[in-house]
Amino acid sequence: MTDQPVAITGYNKRTSLNRYRQRDAQELLIQGVLLVAAGVSVLTTVGIIFSLAGETVDFFRQVSLIEFFGQTEWTPLFAVKKFGIWALISATVLTSLIALLIAVPLGLVAAIFLSEFASPRIRAVIKPALEVLAGVPTVVYGFFALLFVTPLLQKVIPGVSTFNSLSAGLVMGIMIVPLISSLAEDAMSAVPGSLREGAYGLGATRFEVATGVVVPAALSGIAAAVILALSRAVGETMVVAIAAGQNPTFTFDPRVPVETMTAFIVQVSLGDTPAGSLAYRTIFAVGTTLFALTFAMNLLSHWFVRKFRQVYE
Repeated sequence: MTDQPVAITGYNKRTSLNRYRQRDAQELLIQGVLLVAAGVSVLTTVGIIFSLAGETVDFFRQVSLIEFFGQTEWTPLFAVKKFGIWALISATVLTSLIALLIAVPLGLVAAIFLSEFASPRIRAVIKPALEVLAGVPTVVYGFFALLFVTPLLQKVIPGVSTFNSLSAGLVMGIMIVPLISSLAEDAMSAVPGSLREGAYGLGATRFEVATGVVVPAALSGIAAAVILALSRAVGETMVVAIAAGQNPTFTFDPRVPVETMTAFIVQVSLGDTPAGSLAYRTIFAVGTTLFALTFAMNLLSHWFVRKFRQVYE
């Protein structure tokens, strides 16, 4: 009789020890899965860099950096070859800025309305509508810009060509509105309710609370949303390839045809350019430049978010 409690106690200890071991093994397994998931993104980035690096190095062995960044004419497919990347960069910057001028005000207004003013019933209607807008294929946006927006602009603005950066930028702005509104609305919803209550206690109106309390408190998330939307606009392909044209011209006139970096990559990739030629390697040089621009914008977004989080913490 005296030995039985000891045997039961020993059994319980072994059972508890086995449970702890199983739990530790499960935690190690979960950590391993999460590590692999995180490593996939890092390895993907490294793979992209290596896939671009080889042909880009070969390109710059034939074309100097001074010619690449010091000229404004881009004619690598012509008999007289020029490699001034600024003709493509200017078009990319122009269409992206037009898109931001449309998307940022509309996206922020939509986010403020959904976060601070909309009732649950209205939010249940508007949120899915924005998600549907975000799910429309970009090629559809491209034909919408070319066949609907451009004819309207030609009736209002004189001198608008059939292919132009204005219609492409406007439609791209509409396309990235859901991205800004969704991310900004999430940032505003994460603002503590105590800040709103304190402002209401001081006699502030709902509009004053939204614009004077919620928006400044969520500014880091809003800035990240804007920069991510800018990266999305810079990397857009089909809208600019269809609506903006394929005329690499260094200009900031939104009425004339231009060619962005992504549109040039599509043009050469779908053409008859032989692999290994200098014209073929231009797409890798342009792709590397585009990758560097988007990477720099992502770093800027990360720095901006961390800075403002430290300010408000």
